[in-house]
Formats: sequence, structure tokens, C-alpha cells
Amino acid sequence: MVRLFSQPYPIDDDPLRQLRRAAVIGLFVGLFLVAFQPFGLSNWQTPHKVLKIAGFGLVTFFITAFNFIVWQRLFPRQFTENHWTVGREILLVTGNILLIAIGNRFYLEWLLGEGEDSGLSWSAMVLITFLIGLFPTTGAVLLSYIARLRKYTREAAELPVHGTDETPAIEAIPASGSQLTLLAENEKDSLTFPVADLLYIESSDNYCTVVYLKADSSGTLQPVKPLLRSSLSRLESQIHQSYTVRKPLVRCHRSFLVNLDRVERVTGNAQGYKLHLLGGQFQIPVARKYNDTLVAELKSL
Repeated sequence: MVRLFSQPYPIDDDPLRQLRRAAVIGLFVGLFLVAFQPFGLSNWQTPHKVLKIAGFGLVTFFITAFNFIVWQRLFPRQFTENHWTVGREILLVTGNILLIAIGNRFYLEWLLGEGEDSGLSWSAMVLITFLIGLFPTTGAVLLSYIARLRKYTREAAELPVHGTDETPAIEAIPASGSQLTLLAENEKDSLTFPVADLLYIESSDNYCTVVYLKADSSGTLQPVKPLLRSSLSRLESQIHQSYTVRKPLVRCHRSFLVNLDRVERVTGNAQGYKLHLLGGQFQIPVARKYNDTLVAELKSL
């Protein structure tokens, strides 16, 4: 079980999708409480009762939006696919349930005022809400993990690639006479190398790491990783201007451009596809929004 909780799990970093998710959860909680009125709410006599109960859904929405969006902005290094696991997803969602229970309890106290009693202790309400959400949350995350793992593992095995990643395929693609020049934002710093030797480009903040093959003193091709101050979109535009027919360098992630001619193997896990380059030395993630484009490009090779 410990090993299962440490398995990689996809994280949604799109604010709009997170807001929609928070809205759905808030709407569900609001409708559930209006329909069933647990925790003694059915005995509560007050004007505009339905609207007041629906307010629990609004509290739920704001707490969930905060947990799913703000925490990622405050601790971006922790909320990355490199660190995100099944266990962390379960902790995030169950922690959200706990905070919802506490927030809604405060809201209930505010509604009732000092002169009224809800009939349910703080600890009982929070504990019941937490336990009600814990088991279905854990089950939902585990089922989602299994479904995603099967889907991407099966589909990755069907994708065409250039070879296996058991040995580095440095000589798998003949050296090309076509040179690629990438220019930094200052219009002074640049890199020039054969197009066929480019492996991938990774962006981080205002810089890009350009990973390509370069001969060392003995003439052996080795990967090098110089930095250029530039956005990934800017370098992508320069690369595409260098091609007239086929463009083997494609965006597979918001932070990665990869040379599909250098992909030796494709694997899948619950987070999606992983592209293996240079004997497995480099594993490039594929974001879900680029799945269809990448699969089409690989099949056209």
C-alpha cells in the first residue's frame, strides 16, 4: 500500500479547470445539504432557510478554490508532476474536506448567532464530515490512478519509435549538414549546431536549457546543456522557421520541446506519456493537452 501511495499521479495546474472543479464540489455540497438537511438542519426554523443552507456550498467553493489554486502558487515546487503522487493527491483532497468541515462549522455558528445551539458539537460535526469524505475520496483517487495507468501504458506500447532505450542511440540518426542557430533575447548570445543533434529544450523561468549532442575531445558525441535567456515560444518560432517541410521538433509540454527523431521509447504511467531519449538518460513528460498532437506526429514518422 505504501508503494501504491508513492506512485506518480497527475496534477491539474490549470486555474480555470480548478475553478470549475471547485464550483462543482461547492454546488454538490450545497444541493446535498438543501436536499437532506443533516446535522440537525431539518429542525432549524429560520427565514430564507434554503438560501442560508445553500451558503454552505458557497463556503465550500471558496475553500476548495483556495486549496486547489493558492497553495500551488505559494509552493510551486511541491505541486509539480515530479513530486506529485497518489498519496499527496489523497492528502490534498482529504485535507480540503477537513477545511470545508471547519469552514462550514464557522458559517453555521455565524448563522445561528450566540443565542442558538446547533445541537452538534464542533468535534462531532468535523469528524463526521471528514470520515464521510475520506473513504470515497481515497477510493476515487485509487480508481482514477488505475484507469489512467492502464490507459497510458496500453497506448504507449502501440506508438512507433526509433528503437529501444537499452543502449544510447547516438549514431541512430545520421549527422545532418543542416545547421540550427538559436538566438537569445539580447540578440547577441547564440547556439549553432546540427539540427539532427538536438535532443530537447526545457524552459525554466526566463531561461531555456538547450540539450544537444556535441563531440568531446575524443570525438565521441556527448549531451551538453547550455542556457539561453529566452522564452520557449520564442525558440520554438526560430526552430520552425528553419524547416520547410517536416518539423520533427514539437511541443509536448508547456516547458518542453522535443526532437521526435530522437525518441527511442514511449512509456506511460498515470500522469501520461514519457518520452525516452539517449538510452533512457532523459525522460520527457507529455502534458495531456499535447497528447493528440504528439501521437499524430509519432505515427507520421
